[in-house]
Amino acid sequence: MIDDLREEEIVNKVGGRFKLSTLIQKRLVALNAGGRPLVDIESNDKMQIVIEEIKQDKIFLDTSLNLRITGESPEAGGPLDFDPTVL
Repeated sequence: MIDDLREEEIVNKVGGRFKLSTLIQKRLVALNAGGRPLVDIESNDKMQIVIEEIKQDKIFLDTSLNLRITGESPEAGGPLDFDPTVL
């Protein structure tokens, strides 16, 4: 898993190390808040799930750095950011 982060391919896929870090953090928050994995892997390691979601182009950051799921429109439910007011 960590080896995947060292590869330039995944860094370039999301647009740089800052965006990769942001995407990982936002998706981990979403998973920890009860989001369901978008990939079917034999692991419960959330970091590994996020890396695989990125590698399979399931998630990305939009131009406002909001987490998006491939195939969903922004109007469908807004950004997938963690909202502490809903707790």
